[in-house]
Amino acid sequence: MIYLKTEEEIDFLRESNQIVAKALAEVAKFIQPGVTTKYLDQIGEDFIRSCGAVPSFLHYNGYPASLCISVNEVVVHGIPSVQQVLHEGDIVSVDCGAYKNGYHGDSAYTFCVGEVREELRNLMKTTKEALYLGIEQAVDGSRLGNIGYAVQQHCQTRGYTVVREMVGHGIGRNLHEEPEVSNVGKRGAGPLLKTGMVIAIEPMINMGKRNIVIENDGWTVRTSDRKPSAHFEHTVAIRKGKAEILSSFDYIKEVIGDRFI
Repeated sequence: MIYLKTEEEIDFLRESNQIVAKALAEVAKFIQPGVTTKYLDQIGEDFIRSCGAVPSFLHYNGYPASLCISVNEVVVHGIPSVQQVLHEGDIVSVDCGAYKNGYHGDSAYTFCVGEVREELRNLMKTTKEALYLGIEQAVDGSRLGNIGYAVQQHCQTRGYTVVREMVGHGIGRNLHEEPEVSNVGKRGAGPLLKTGMVIAIEPMINMGKRNIVIENDGWTVRTSDRKPSAHFEHTVAIRKGKAEILSSFDYIKEVIGDRFI
């Protein structure tokens, strides 16, 4: 069942997503060599709670943290820990969710830790471009497959691979709702997109093979060949003509300036 949201519900979703956007920017202030991912997780949780919201991810299906922090070859769902220290040249995806007024927000951004080599920056840039190309297809009267097609074509033509098993999703009163939003697809295929649908689009793009492995903790998803992966995510409302992005990377840009990909 795909739920169509009212304008009032979209207002609530926008508020939750703006909290997520600001939380990611707050975390961005502390991303540097020597910092533990657990410390970043605490920063994110404290900020979310200061906004009168609660972390969407904490205890979700048993997940033990407020953020998913995924370093280098970890695609998604990396669990923050005091043992994991960021190093110069790493890339780190921070995925954040916030719940307020009965509705969830969800967004992710991949950051550079210090100076990062050019091939990693290109992977990140391509992944982020693919996100926005997917969003361009997220309009009333389009088909869900058009989003995945746009993401897949942009990345594969540049020599990258697309993770198939992990997907975007509908979002609202529940963190994950129908439909699943794949990052591969056929033009003109899949459910019809309608005004009132709200979805999270999140390309996960690998430098090497597309295959993934789930670690023994049951959460951490990494590339099978241990080559780097990038991940960007926005929550968007389907509209006529142009999708409305409910989350934002603007606050991140204010924090990291010329390091913004």
